[in-house]
Amino acid sequence: MRVWYDACTGKQVRYAVAIAKRLRKLGHDVTLTTREHPDTLPLADYLKEKFKVIGKYDPSSLFTRLQAGAQRVLEMSNLFQDVVPDLAIAHQSVELCRVAFGLKVPIILTADTPYADAVNRLTIPLADTLVVSDAIPQRFFRNFGTKKIVQFKGVDEVAWIRSFVPSEKFDFKKPLIVLRQMETRAAYAVDKADLTETLARKLASIGTVLLLPRYDFRPRRDLLVMRGFVDSLNLAAYADLIINMGGTMAREAALLGTPSIVISTFTGSHVNAYVARKGFPLFIVDSSEVMNYAKKYVGRKWDVKEKLDELENPVDMIAKVVQKKAGVTKN
Repeated sequence: MRVWYDACTGKQVRYAVAIAKRLRKLGHDVTLTTREHPDTLPLADYLKEKFKVIGKYDPSSLFTRLQAGAQRVLEMSNLFQDVVPDLAIAHQSVELCRVAFGLKVPIILTADTPYADAVNRLTIPLADTLVVSDAIPQRFFRNFGTKKIVQFKGVDEVAWIRSFVPSEKFDFKKPLIVLRQMETRAAYAVDKADLTETLARKLASIGTVLLLPRYDFRPRRDLLVMRGFVDSLNLAAYADLIINMGGTMAREAALLGTPSIVISTFTGSHVNAYVARKGFPLFIVDSSEVMNYAKKYVGRKWDVKEKLDELENPVDMIAKVVQKKAGVTKN
């Protein structure tokens, strides 16, 4: 089958590579697309995977966001004018869903943010199959009119964590505390306060603080700011503590045994709570509690290999769905 995957963020680039490797082994022809974004192109190069770059991410305003998305839809439709894919897969790419739906291409979606109302409305109703963690109650997706839900016992990050082996060393002074800035320009975060820099300055009293900005890479007084690309998995494995307000990097770190603190900015982050319940070192706290938790857990490491082995890999589920659609009974 001809399979198309569109990756809009760094996380989705990792997901795309994991899925593409599996499907290619099964004999499928996989086309990967992405967009210009601070997290996508450098990571794609680092992973040595070829993506077709279509359009860009421009969240400067509602108008630029809409126009950039519309331009991607047009360019994608041109890409497949001669040969249409048999199947489309994405982690809720709005543009992929619009193009695939318009070309009558079946869609497989992954999703893990029930609170992202806008993207849920624009993608889930168009999907043929939703492959999601059993951490999230099905009712959250049923509300958006999904047709079929396949759940797995794990989280999306297992797809690329399970085979990961740390391969880089860093020369940051220990203990190293990494703060990932909140995704301030996402539609679901427009009314949320970004506490990253305030926290970073407080945390400097207990370790070396490295700030990972999303978009603003200017130097900050008294703070280390990562201004170029860094592989977040290697950094998470090396760090003594990870702190963020979303979840992807915190879950990655926790699955590697590095203590992680998630500030409870968004309600409905079931996957974070799931990882914590499974015994991984992920702690969901209010912003007022961060310092106490940081002092308690910085520098500790957990042996989580057995716990990680107990989680299901979503790529296995996705491959089964693809094989079934291809008419193959075993993968």
